[in-house]
Amino acid sequence: MKCRPARHCEEQSDEAIHISACGDMDCCARNDGPGRLVPVIRMKVIGLAGWSGAGKTTLLTRVIPLLAGQGLRVSVIKHAHHKFDIDTPGKDSWRHREAGAEEVLVSSANRWALMHELRGEGEPRLPELLQKLSRVDLVIIEGYKTEPHRKIEIYRAANQKPLLFPADPDIVGIASDVAVDTKLAAAHLDDIPAVAAMMRRYATPIEDVLAMIES
Repeated sequence: MKCRPARHCEEQSDEAIHISACGDMDCCARNDGPGRLVPVIRMKVIGLAGWSGAGKTTLLTRVIPLLAGQGLRVSVIKHAHHKFDIDTPGKDSWRHREAGAEEVLVSSANRWALMHELRGEGEPRLPELLQKLSRVDLVIIEGYKTEPHRKIEIYRAANQKPLLFPADPDIVGIASDVAVDTKLAAAHLDDIPAVAAMMRRYATPIEDVLAMIES
């Protein structure tokens, strides 16, 4: 993502000295010496919350290409059931893990993946997972609905489940396939540009998210 000319500046620290708005997202410039300002991505976070079957993953597969087309680099953290596995039984990496390896890193010309075995340790919380990601413009969190970060509720009437937002103060908007009586920001599930705009509007800097969760 390229930073536009700064419309405002503010003091961040001895290193990050400029912040310029890039649409709804921010870019910082780090001072690397006289006349050397290096762009630094200001990473933001937004969550999607909703009952299983509401269509969170389907919505993401439609929103991410739009956000990428707007010049944003997007990453996703998804909470899964405890029995999930991305490996294939019988493959070399699976055999390494079964033999007792703590971590297995598999790499190719197209991608790399690091698998870490908890082996009885507690599941890492969201702050730890966020800090494992590379710097991107926007991190979308699917699940983790009990963590205190800003979320957009994904609601589908056919689920016949209650809305989450009256009981969750961290829900800042709703994407639904029916009209919802609320003063929160709202968009139809099929209005992908509106959902993407809502995500960008309410995304929070990662530093603020970490401070909220760890407090």
